[in-house]
Amino acid sequence: SGADTIQAHLAREGIRVGRTTIWRILTAAGTVARQPQKRPRSSWQRFTADRPNELWQSDFTHVTLTTGQDIEVIGWLDDHSRSLLHLTAHTRVTGRTVTDTFTTTAIKHGYPAATLTDNGMVYTTRLARGGRGRGTGGGNAFETLLALHGIAQKNGKPFKPTTQGKIERFWQTLKKHLAAHPSGSIDELQHRLDSFRDYYNHYRPHRALNRKTPAFAYQLIPKATPTRPEDPGIWRVRYDTIDNDGKISLRHSGRMLHLGIGRPHARTDIIALIHNNDATVITHDGTVLAEFTLNPNKGYQAKNG
Repeated sequence: SGADTIQAHLAREGIRVGRTTIWRILTAAGTVARQPQKRPRSSWQRFTADRPNELWQSDFTHVTLTTGQDIEVIGWLDDHSRSLLHLTAHTRVTGRTVTDTFTTTAIKHGYPAATLTDNGMVYTTRLARGGRGRGTGGGNAFETLLALHGIAQKNGKPFKPTTQGKIERFWQTLKKHLAAHPSGSIDELQHRLDSFRDYYNHYRPHRALNRKTPAFAYQLIPKATPTRPEDPGIWRVRYDTIDNDGKISLRHSGRMLHLGIGRPHARTDIIALIHNNDATVITHDGTVLAEFTLNPNKGYQAKNG
């Protein structure tokens, strides 16, 4: 921890020590590495969202267990308050991981007005050549979910990680902590992530927040909300796996309907997007498999076209 953080922790215990004194002790102990090549802070141009939930940053990074296994850790961070809203470990971060962690976080904290990520395929395919692989540039499942909720999606410039500077800086802080507290299993790593997230949000004062904690800043003023599209309440999102006969089942208008997608897609993991009597079935990379106009009077639903 830096001198400011140590000073804040000591003050919380009723111990008053000057910042300069702490720096002198740290320097004498050899724990401060001078970095004269760094630009002065006064030369930085920072952007910070004006309100909580105005912008969420997300990214994932790699952590190596003591067994040598590579684990991927995904985070969702509020740009305004630096509050770490979500932090979990996975054997691999997939498109489903992104949509699941985003939805779980949004249910707990409210949906953001916008998100900011890099151009990784788990976050966006509309910027890839042809989008969806079909020349439409339509986007993947995460992008579809954002559109349903009226959430603006922002993506950093390729090879410019400073665009997502806040979460990139957080990864540095986290990895220093994990290097000092290595984990031998993914469950042990998750326990350490949970403990660190609690410390980071509620106890560690942040320089950019005038030495207040992220949790304090996140709750201080009303949160921003998305600009929802018309009729937002009747969108449904359902995860499923196509059965061996090429169908999925869903309840609609009080009846169980069976949507025929096709045997060639048997055992494929899908996302069904339902809006009134329209249903679209897509894969987790955003490929559209079938579209339906639902008829509540029929048990079996043939796909359009």
